[in-house]
Amino acid sequence: MANLIVVCGPQAVGKMVVAESLRDKLKYNLMINHDSLEVSDRIFGFATPAQREFNRYFREKAFELAVKHNVDLIFTYVCAFEMQEERDYLTSLQELFTQNGGEFYFMELKADLETRLKRNETAYRMERKASKRDLEWSRSNLLNDTNNHRLNSEDGEVWFEHHLKIDNTALEPDEVADKVIEAFGLKANDKPEKEYRYGV
Repeated sequence: MANLIVVCGPQAVGKMVVAESLRDKLKYNLMINHDSLEVSDRIFGFATPAQREFNRYFREKAFELAVKHNVDLIFTYVCAFEMQEERDYLTSLQELFTQNGGEFYFMELKADLETRLKRNETAYRMERKASKRDLEWSRSNLLNDTNNHRLNSEDGEVWFEHHLKIDNTALEPDEVADKVIEAFGLKANDKPEKEYRYGV
């Protein structure tokens, strides 16, 4: 039985570093949204039809294999909460894992725009996400999505049984991860480091 934790939130809110902290504390495997994006960009070019299709296949297969091989997984995701297709997609992930005996945990991060703009330019973000190294484009993309989409749920809006929202404007990633673990009652796996963070 495999569990899935979705770490959701707008660009540069801190999803990756919180997910990495959760990975290390829980010994879960991790797929950030940019894992598939960067690979598909390198092969097929930025935002081409082939890139989008490969990106989708990459993620679908990763989820299928996690369930098949009982691999607990963390996945980072940017959700436009006003779009029904986003809810449908996340619900399909919930059903995939729960129908196979696992649990689905959904947690959101939120932070003010000033904080996110600063985080958007950190050296670690540039290192891990090649597409963000064009800072002019990255900043514009962040602002456009902020203006055109609802990137966090409304207060009191709950999509899933296990749904948590944390304002991490002033919190360190480890603090957020500890709150998630406590709120969901999560237990760490017993597995060797090379099985969940090989090459990191």
